[in-house]
Amino acid sequence: MTDKETLIRQYAAGEITWHALQERGFSDYIQVLAALGELGLRPPIAPMTGPNRAARERGRAMIRDALRARP
Repeated sequence: MTDKETLIRQYAAGEITWHALQERGFSDYIQVLAALGELGLRPPIAPMTGPNRAARERGRAMIRDALRARP
């Protein structure tokens, strides 16, 4: 297993953050999503607590609405 695979697995498990991945060589989030997909993993789910909760709820609502509007 490569160092990048280990980092991606840690990220998917919620053990490290996106910021930590940036510090270790991932330049954009597209790279992270691609690496997660190659390993059959999903991004970690952000907890619904803290100061950004309202923003996360709005984002999830926007995604649900967009999915419902699909033909």
